[in-house]
Amino acid sequence: MLNVKNINQYYGGSHILRDVSLQVHLGQVTVLLGRNGVGKTTLLKSLMGLVPIKTGSIEFDGKAIHHAAPCERARAGIGFVPQGREIFARLTVQDNLRMGLAYKSASTPIPAELYELFPVLKQMLGRRGGDLSGGQQQQLAIARALAAKPKLLILDEPTEGIQPSIIKDIARVIRGLADRGLNGEKVAILLVEQYYDFAQDLADDYLVMERGEFVARGRGRDMEADGVRRLVAI
Repeated sequence: MLNVKNINQYYGGSHILRDVSLQVHLGQVTVLLGRNGVGKTTLLKSLMGLVPIKTGSIEFDGKAIHHAAPCERARAGIGFVPQGREIFARLTVQDNLRMGLAYKSASTPIPAELYELFPVLKQMLGRRGGDLSGGQQQQLAIARALAAKPKLLILDEPTEGIQPSIIKDIARVIRGLADRGLNGEKVAILLVEQYYDFAQDLADDYLVMERGEFVARGRGRDMEADGVRRLVAI
């Protein structure tokens, strides 16, 4: 679903991403791990077109998108949940969800399946996003990204600052999206995470980044044997 080849990206004179290549497959969770400041978030922003790449290529669903604007990538079927959630604090939960449908017809309904994935949101449709707890806001951010039924979901550290009970709910949703899909359509998932146990439980494939390049990759079931915990330890 996503095929990234040899992308490079710079901030001023700093070489941030170094010949980064990766693939993300439909129905699988690819986990990207690494310490703070190694380039993980920059990579995700590059995939979404928020940061231009210097060289390399990005293909999504068989089509080159590395010159496409962020809105075009979203229309193509990429959903993005940024670090820090970035919900609209003054808008209601319902209006936040409708923002995920902004490029569709005004009559497009919010998918009912979102309320099955996150039942708490249905109870809070009229509440402002800023009044929700951190965990509820994270669920809202994921649901907003899923509203347009993307083929690829990119998540940047969804467990950050979240209580354990909601982390379990989010893990259940992510696994279900890969295995069963959204409305019967499987989803490819790229998950950036620092919480090792959460990542290990979900990973079909893993990648470890250091200083803007991958230093290890493999199958999720091999993470412990491959010493990934040591690679990402603070």
